[in-house]
Amino acid sequence: MKRAKPFQWQSPDDRRKKRKWFLLSGSFGVILLLLIGYFFILPYRPIPSKGGPSEPVGPPSKEVQPREPEYQIIEGTIKEKSAFSKSLAERNIPQSWIERIVSTLKPFIDFKKLKGGHFRFIADEKGELVRFIFEAGPTEVYEIEKGSQGYIARRKEVPLETYLVKVEGVIRSSLFEAMEAIGEKEQLVISFAEILAAEVDFYKDVREGDRFQMVMEKVYKEKEFIRYGPIHAVEYRRGEKVIQGIHFQGDFYDEKGLALKKAFLRSPLRFTRISSRFSKARKHPILGGVFPHYGIDYAAPSGTPVWAVADGTVVSCGWGGGFGKQVILRHPNGYMTYYGHLSGYGQGVRKGVRVKQKQIIGYVGSTGLSTGPHLDYRMAKDGRFRNPLKESFPSGFPIEKGKMEAFQKRKDEMLAWFQGAMSDRKGLESSNREGEGGG
Repeated sequence: MKRAKPFQWQSPDDRRKKRKWFLLSGSFGVILLLLIGYFFILPYRPIPSKGGPSEPVGPPSKEVQPREPEYQIIEGTIKEKSAFSKSLAERNIPQSWIERIVSTLKPFIDFKKLKGGHFRFIADEKGELVRFIFEAGPTEVYEIEKGSQGYIARRKEVPLETYLVKVEGVIRSSLFEAMEAIGEKEQLVISFAEILAAEVDFYKDVREGDRFQMVMEKVYKEKEFIRYGPIHAVEYRRGEKVIQGIHFQGDFYDEKGLALKKAFLRSPLRFTRISSRFSKARKHPILGGVFPHYGIDYAAPSGTPVWAVADGTVVSCGWGGGFGKQVILRHPNGYMTYYGHLSGYGQGVRKGVRVKQKQIIGYVGSTGLSTGPHLDYRMAKDGRFRNPLKESFPSGFPIEKGKMEAFQKRKDEMLAWFQGAMSDRKGLESSNREGEGGG
């Protein structure tokens, strides 16, 4: 076995090759260590930009936003009977823009009949009109904006919501007071009274404790009440006596299908107060002494329309002595009605002309022997005067037999509302209005 020699002579070429190999190996190792340290050990540092030391990279800077346009806004109110143009001028709106606004809105608004409103004038920094809004009422809103062909006006769409609701109350002193107590308006009182005018005399038959209810439509703009809609059903209850009216195909019928509308109305005027009741002995306010008073005096403002209580023919239209201007009508079944102290006559009313129920035949006045504006209303049958408030008239016409099934279904629906089986409020289809024009 040979032992290796501790030292062995090497040629110069071998030594050069070994040095070269060591240098390459060392360089490669250094580079590898630098790469490992750069990517895996050292924290991330951004590449420095030219011309300065490196800084940590922050969030990108926000772009500069264009400046918001500034608007001039002028608001004001146009009072009733005030001139539209004058009201705008008082708020320092330039006359040139006032003229443009008026001309643009002219197709929509009759400025002579304007009853006030609110406006908003919006202009840019140069004073150029951007938008003009005029609210003549809650549902009557107009807007002017500049379009490609100049300024355009339109009636804005106003979303309205219609609800079917139940209204009910109790009589304490009068129907007017009872309606007012539950937040309803006079218009509803009159409509309710007219529907039941042939069944209930709201001048003398109203008693404390009487109850009423109706199913009707109400129209709202958001939470703001706008107006009443059609009445679908009514009920008036006194003790055990119940009177109902169901709206069906244009008329109101009782629970048996008989029309509430009868040949005669109880009153020749809309529901109002009575100044003097029927009496056979009344001291005359002008002549003195006691004279029979065969009529009913309806106190009402001068000019209040007077209508015929039933279909008939004009027997007389002219001066009636102490009754002043008077109209006398002849009706079927021997009835005559008299309307005195009128201030004037209805259009086309003259002797021999036929008139319809509720047709205007004259206007309340104070002609003849009268102490103030009122209507003297009288009724006679077969030549004898009768008390109009106590007279009984034939029932209304019944529903056609072929329509009774549909009416019964309608009646059951309304009775469910009265009996509380339905919600007191039901949303119906909404309605909107708008239009457009240029200027």
